[in-house]
Amino acid sequence: MAPQSITPRMPPRASVRSVGLVLLTLTLTLSGCAGWIESKIPEEPAPAPPPAEPFELNAFQIDARTEVIGRLRYTRVQGEETLLDIARAYDLGYDEIVSANPDIDPWTPDAGERVLLPTAHVLPDAPRAGVVINLAARRLFYYPPAPKGAPRTVITHPLGVGREGWSTPLGRTQVADKQAAPPWTVPPSIRREHAASGDPLPAVVPAGPDNPLGSHALRLGWPSILIHGTNKPAGIGMRVSHGCIQLYPEDIAPLFAVVPVGTPVTVVDQPYLAGIGPDGLLLEAHTPATAAGSKAGAAAVKQVIEAARARQRPADRVAVDLERAQAVAARRAGYPLPIAVGAPDAAHYLAEMPAAPLLSAPDPAPLPADGDWYVDLGTFKSELGARRLTAMLAHQGPPIPARRLAQGRQYQVLAGPYPTRAAAVAVAKRITRDLDETGKAVRLPQLADATPR
Repeated sequence: MAPQSITPRMPPRASVRSVGLVLLTLTLTLSGCAGWIESKIPEEPAPAPPPAEPFELNAFQIDARTEVIGRLRYTRVQGEETLLDIARAYDLGYDEIVSANPDIDPWTPDAGERVLLPTAHVLPDAPRAGVVINLAARRLFYYPPAPKGAPRTVITHPLGVGREGWSTPLGRTQVADKQAAPPWTVPPSIRREHAASGDPLPAVVPAGPDNPLGSHALRLGWPSILIHGTNKPAGIGMRVSHGCIQLYPEDIAPLFAVVPVGTPVTVVDQPYLAGIGPDGLLLEAHTPATAAGSKAGAAAVKQVIEAARARQRPADRVAVDLERAQAVAARRAGYPLPIAVGAPDAAHYLAEMPAAPLLSAPDPAPLPADGDWYVDLGTFKSELGARRLTAMLAHQGPPIPARRLAQGRQYQVLAGPYPTRAAAVAVAKRITRDLDETGKAVRLPQLADATPR
């Protein structure tokens, strides 16, 4: 697969004010005559704008020496975007973008707010063949085979992985089978769990919007463990599954197309990664995902740093700022930062990030075409509170369309519309189960043609 590159459109550079014809008026007293002397100053050409820097979203050319891919960038919140919308637009996961922007409300960021995009990654310490998954980073790396002499590529996507008590296994396996539009045969343990929470499941969930496997699945050599899509894309980047490995719908489809049966799959938990990139020696730190990863302490940090330095030529080896390295490891921001002596500190380094081209995520919850039944979720004194709830509803799986309506100085939140009362009641139960918000089914024909907010 060829690397995906996006070249951002750069704003036109302000033209240099040209210096045109200059008339120098000299009064000459020569026998009572006044004369004009015309002088031309050559026009200076406008300096050429710098070339646009290519923006690689999730596919990168690499060679044997490549250790860091991508580059940190920033964007700004457009309108009522959530951090989840921005994460999906730039192929990032929930934990990634929230960890990178801890001071920003993920559901109601302010319009125009600057958002760090953690779009740089240190490659895991694992064989560069087939699929490599780093649970700590919640990220997949696929190394497709390349013809002899052709450049190699790596494709990377964020993941949802096994939650506590349902950990994704570590080790090596392979892709055993592929299936489009897969039905989900629900394991008895999961059926018991859902029944206990008031959400009974059938023995088999057919393909469709209610199927947690999404549109495509790669079955692994491990029983009951798959790499698959999802109908709950807001969970990508989190520990949310029963052990399976989940991808955004727009990521699983192209991956499914190019990964053949028999492809090796390696799963690791590497919370600390060090590598040499264009900005020198970098350290990336995550929260471990397993008990094995949790044992990786200060010794593991030192080990990955020394391994990275050992890969350099002796003449190129840099001195490490140990205090800075320890701070980066403790911070666990989830993206690489410089740790060499003399490198810029984190604040200055992040201030120099370039802007990313403006990308947008798919609409998470398009409104149904018809219906006049809604779930009334009450009124809020704050528009911000109403906005937060509508955003959370839009990112449920499957998404729940919602709108907020001004009611004097308060804001009413309505989910829907739905064609029948039974459909609205079913959604009200799901909202209570998933978000602990209580709503009631109401019929509001006058809103059927209203514009949602």
